[in-house]
Amino acid sequence: MELVRETNTLTKAPGRLLVAASGTGGHLFPAIATAGQLPEFDIEWLGVPDRMETQLVSSLYPLHTIAVEGFQQRFGLGAAVNTVRILGGLAGSILQVRELLKEGNFQGVFTTGGYIAAPAIVAARSLGLPAILHESNAIPGKVTRWFSPMCTKVAIGFEAAAQHLLRSKTVFAGTPVRSQFLAPQPLNLPIPDPIPDSAPVILVMGGSQGAVAVNKLVRECASAWFDAGAWVIHLTGNNDPDADSFKHSQYLSMPFYDNVAGLLQRANLAISRSGASALTELAVTGMPSILIPFPYAADDHQNFNAQVFAEAGAALAFRQSELTADLLQTKVLHLLSDAEYLKKMSEAARQLAVTDSAERLANLVRELLN
Repeated sequence: MELVRETNTLTKAPGRLLVAASGTGGHLFPAIATAGQLPEFDIEWLGVPDRMETQLVSSLYPLHTIAVEGFQQRFGLGAAVNTVRILGGLAGSILQVRELLKEGNFQGVFTTGGYIAAPAIVAARSLGLPAILHESNAIPGKVTRWFSPMCTKVAIGFEAAAQHLLRSKTVFAGTPVRSQFLAPQPLNLPIPDPIPDSAPVILVMGGSQGAVAVNKLVRECASAWFDAGAWVIHLTGNNDPDADSFKHSQYLSMPFYDNVAGLLQRANLAISRSGASALTELAVTGMPSILIPFPYAADDHQNFNAQVFAEAGAALAFRQSELTADLLQTKVLHLLSDAEYLKKMSEAARQLAVTDSAERLANLVRELLN
């Protein structure tokens, strides 16, 4: 995909960087934040057709797409045909990326993991180019575990990830967050009257896909929270058939909202899944939270992420299978009634934040490519 961008003709870029990030906000937003700290580099992007990068990235950087699939399936003799198909597809994608790197005269690859990382890493290293991988989760995914030993350097978002990557050269860098989370944001909500300054606000967010099970629990609990004077701002996602079934003057329901930073800066408590990007946003805004890990996340990584925050005192963490409406209702009311405890949770969350993560990763790229 061609893109015309303004360039400074008086300044020669020191190198060309291929960024490989695809699929979800958890992979794309940290990569976009890091790329934004590298204005002196000529950056192009590697993604997959029909994923989020076609909307988020194509207006920022030239986007190249390849057909590559994940490694969720089991390999082995019992699934020989499937194994051959996946490995054959990987080999083909590696050859495509090799050609892209050679023809584009790139000096290296930066990737945030996921299955797009596999051909990017192998192709770069086969050409003797640096490959820098960022892993945002406390439990690294399969691609990171399998291919990180090939990388020049692996940056990790949680220090706990290092024990699972003993064959890799790791450096702790945190996880980059979008720049708007680091500065005060105005909040213009689609409601007739502003939320009173004295009213506690509960923000419910289930990640980029929403969380139907969490949504159902929240609607069962909300009346008691309203009685306590709280407002609920509920980001339901697009997959909840009952999203419009609940109405109240202190309740605002939206599938998504593009100013999550402003919401977190206004809220007093968040109820959230525990993907790495969501936790980074909670940390940098000092947001106390109740975390409900997505139970089907690969390698149960959201639960391990949540435990890091719970052990630090920044959050309460509950398995979805163990959390009832009565328990959630009671925990929220208890937290809202204890301002001192919420303050301690907020301070603990801020202690987990790495506000200069994008700069750290950008400096790592500069060091290895120059």
